[in-house]
Amino acid sequence: MEYLKWSNQDSIATITLQRPPANALSSGLLRELSVALDEIELIREIKVIVIHGEGRFFSAGADIKEFTTVNSSEGFANLGKYGQDLFDRMEKFPKPIIAAIHGAALGGGLELAMACHIRLVSITAKLGLPELQLGLIPGFAGTQRLPKYIGVARAAEMLFTSEPITGEEAVRYGLANHAYPENEVLEQAYTLAGKIAKKSPVSISAAIQLLNYAKTSEFYEGTRKEAELFGEVFISKDAKEGIQAFIEKREPNFTGE
Repeated sequence: MEYLKWSNQDSIATITLQRPPANALSSGLLRELSVALDEIELIREIKVIVIHGEGRFFSAGADIKEFTTVNSSEGFANLGKYGQDLFDRMEKFPKPIIAAIHGAALGGGLELAMACHIRLVSITAKLGLPELQLGLIPGFAGTQRLPKYIGVARAAEMLFTSEPITGEEAVRYGLANHAYPENEVLEQAYTLAGKIAKKSPVSISAAIQLLNYAKTSEFYEGTRKEAELFGEVFISKDAKEGIQAFIEKREPNFTGE
């Protein structure tokens, strides 16, 4: 695979995102993640999955430059739908998935982390959904998952300001399970995975099915609307300005069009 690798040891699969410099979630990386899950699902000995990022970040967002190659509202909505479906599959995956987050989990990177069953973070990690800074909105169900974890008011503040929170704050708000010094996060993820791997795969799979009943029909209505608006917002003048400003490393000048 080009953008990630995965390995298996002691009943624990490790998926490593490796798309430097930021492990941005391109459509190619998402497709490879889907293939990795296909392969892991068939191996009975694998009981738990740990996902982490190589280099400085877990994943610092979607691939903004790839956005410039999409030329229609429908194309952008379809990109959102693909990510939504993949992350929904992760939440329902029969083997527990732990995200080990260091550096940053921003935009699509945080949406990926939120689709994992458990999140461990470094104390200093940055977690956020900065899409509105680009004149866009989250498209991989971030608008539906974030308020579920931290409440509507805090989610609104994170979305409206585009400002990230720290790993320590993420634990306090309920977005992450535990925070550790950066050099301990992956080790702690393996320790937790080892405890889970001792459980019966039958009961673990049943528990995952039951936890997913918390996702109501309103959640899925919300994700459908998010994909639709993801496409509509993308073709606005503000979105074009926001993406261009990001590429040119300047402040955007939004006009409300």
